[in-house]
Amino acid sequence: MSRIATKTQETVTDVVLDKNAVARIEQAQDAMAIQAQEASTQAKTMALQVGYDGTLSVGALEDEIRFYQKRTVEAILETGKRLLVLKELTPHGEFQQRVELLGFAKTTAFRFMQAAAKTAKSSKLELLSTHVKSASAFLELVTHDDDTLESLKDMDDIERMSASELRATLRQAKEDNKFIAEKRDKESERADRAEKTLASGGPRSAPVSERLADFEEQVGKAQEAASKALLEITKQLGALNDWWSEEMTQQPGYEPGDAVPTPPEVVELAQKMHDHIERIAASVGGLQRQIWENHGHDIQAARTYVMQPGVIPGHAGQAEVE
Repeated sequence: MSRIATKTQETVTDVVLDKNAVARIEQAQDAMAIQAQEASTQAKTMALQVGYDGTLSVGALEDEIRFYQKRTVEAILETGKRLLVLKELTPHGEFQQRVELLGFAKTTAFRFMQAAAKTAKSSKLELLSTHVKSASAFLELVTHDDDTLESLKDMDDIERMSASELRATLRQAKEDNKFIAEKRDKESERADRAEKTLASGGPRSAPVSERLADFEEQVGKAQEAASKALLEITKQLGALNDWWSEEMTQQPGYEPGDAVPTPPEVVELAQKMHDHIERIAASVGGLQRQIWENHGHDIQAARTYVMQPGVIPGHAGQAEVE
C-alpha cells in the first residue's frame, strides 16, 4: 500500500505591534543609555580625582581590586580608589552587593574608600602612607585631621608603631594641639586686654570689697546650703524620736513608764545618723582649724580690739571716748 504525500499549508498571520509598548521600550533603552553615559562620565571624573589610570570597566576594576587586596597600605589605597570608581559605574543599589561578592564587609569597603579619598586630598596623609606599614595603623591615621597628623611626620619610629600605640600617640598629639591652641587664645586675649587697658589710660584697681563681691556671694550660698542641710538633719532626728515614741505607745499592754526595747532596725538607723553627724562634726572641726591657722590672729585681733568706755587703749586715765 503506497502512501500519498500531502503538503501541509501553514497559515501566516501578521503580528500587530503595540506602538505604545514599543515606544516605552525605546524610552527605557534610551534612559539606560543615558544612565550608562552619565555613570561613565562620573567614573572618569572620580578616576581623575584619585589618580586612577586603569581600565574603566566593571570586570577590570574587580580583577584589580582582588589583586590589591593582597597588599598592605598601598593595597588599601589602590583598592579604595577602585572601589570609589566602581561605585560610580554601578547602578544605584548594586554597589553593596558587588562589594559583598568581592568578599568585603560594608564597613571595610567604606574605610578603604575613605582612606583613598582623604589621601588624595591630604599631602600629610599621603606622606605618612609611605612610612606606616601596618594597615590598621594607617586606617587609624585616616580618622584624624591634618593638624594632628602634622606632629607625626618627623617621628622616626612611626613605621614600627602598632595601631594601639599610634592611637595613643595621636590622642596625645590631639591633646597637645588643644592645649597649645587654648594657650595661644589666652595669650591673645591677655594681649587684647592689655592693649585696651593702655588705650583707656592704664589699669584701674577696684576696691577690695568689689573684687570680693562675687566670692562673698558664693560663700554665702554655700553656708546657707550647709545650714539648711543641718536643719534638715535636726528635723529628721526629731521625726525619728516622735515616730518611735508613737510606736511604743501602740505596743500591746503598754503602760506609761514601761521600758520598751528598741528594735534593731531603729538602732541601726540611729547609728547611721550618728556616724554621719560625727563625720560632719569632724569636717567642721577641720575647717575651723584651717581657717584659724590662716586667719586666726586677724580674727582674734578684730574681736578683742574693743574700745573700753572712758578709756583709749594704751592711754590709761585719758578722757572718755563715746
